[in-house]
Amino acid sequence: MTDRLKIGISACFLYPDPARSAFAKKTLQYVEQSVPHWVMSGGALPVMIPSPVGDVTGAKHFTGEGDGVGLADYAQWLDGLVLHGGADLWPGSYQEEPIDARWQGDAGRDKYEIALVNAFVAAGKPVFGICRGMQLINVAFGGTLVQDIPTQRPDALTHRDADVYDQNFHTVNLVPDTRLASLLGGASNKINSVHHQCVKDLAPNFVVEARCPDDGTVEAIRHSGPAWVAGVQWHPEFHRLEYGTLDDAPILADFLAAARASRPV
Repeated sequence: MTDRLKIGISACFLYPDPARSAFAKKTLQYVEQSVPHWVMSGGALPVMIPSPVGDVTGAKHFTGEGDGVGLADYAQWLDGLVLHGGADLWPGSYQEEPIDARWQGDAGRDKYEIALVNAFVAAGKPVFGICRGMQLINVAFGGTLVQDIPTQRPDALTHRDADVYDQNFHTVNLVPDTRLASLLGGASNKINSVHHQCVKDLAPNFVVEARCPDDGTVEAIRHSGPAWVAGVQWHPEFHRLEYGTLDDAPILADFLAAARASRPV
């Protein structure tokens, strides 16, 4: 038990809303249960990482005894980081203006998660992004996003269908000679699709590892340098073998192997 990997899960934010009956005046931080369950399926312990009080890029929460706690402390203590799905990114995070008022995104969560990525990379720990998490990684390293696929790429496949949600599927093509292809080479290529934004300009020093064959949408990326940073646009935690979808267990195993390798000798 004491040797189990500890994997940080980034938090989703729910802000004060008078229309809500419970905790209407409080900011909530939470994780959707299927992501930690996916991490646990690999034998690791998931740990939600709360944002610090104040400026998430550097401020620390002080206990009253003068001992500060910041994101770098979590990066040192934990073995890896998973960024999961949720709210859109704020276009200002990649130096754009919203093309529609509906796509303001969550600037606070962007700032928190970009700081998390920086802290874990600086600590030499692996980072894996799911859906929004992959988009966040791309933006954190200097890339941009398509704010709304139906608006900006009207000829694209339907990548999000609210009525069927995680039962919206399409195929994916793995890019030959990539790490992802080596992990999943003989697997089913059917994946779920639950997003209306996607990679526009790929971040420097990243490679594309998978695309949607119908419209070229980027479905997986990986850092090409020494840092272990990767992401997929689909939700591996939603996949089930009975759906005939991709078996994502090799992706999780590879991430956890990198997490274990990052531990001091």
